[in-house]
Amino acid sequence: MPSRLPRLAAIATAAGAFSGLFGVGGGTIIVPLLVLWLGYEQKEATGTSLAAIIVIGGMAAAAQAAYGNVDLAKGLLIGLPGAAGVVAGAAIQQRISHRAVAAAFIVLLLASAAILIF
Repeated sequence: MPSRLPRLAAIATAAGAFSGLFGVGGGTIIVPLLVLWLGYEQKEATGTSLAAIIVIGGMAAAAQAAYGNVDLAKGLLIGLPGAAGVVAGAAIQQRISHRAVAAAFIVLLLASAAILIF
């Protein structure tokens, strides 16, 4: 475990930086690095990422709020129904294979990249 700590710290630092800069960091940074760099299974990486997002997202939102960039009402309007989506997504994830979860994640990342580029 001690040899994993520097890697986990690097992953966390990258996720935090991306979260502060772009509003993303969990799924797009933590999950791939946990899978590729530390050998986590896809579902374990997803769950670990979600736990980390509680801290990362809170700190990033607080930092952005300090700059006046947070609309709390709209954040809640997005976040509350999003919580229902989290419960549904977690339930679906438990019923499909690791390979299907990984494939869906790859498609999501590629589609997101394509939308941002074009």
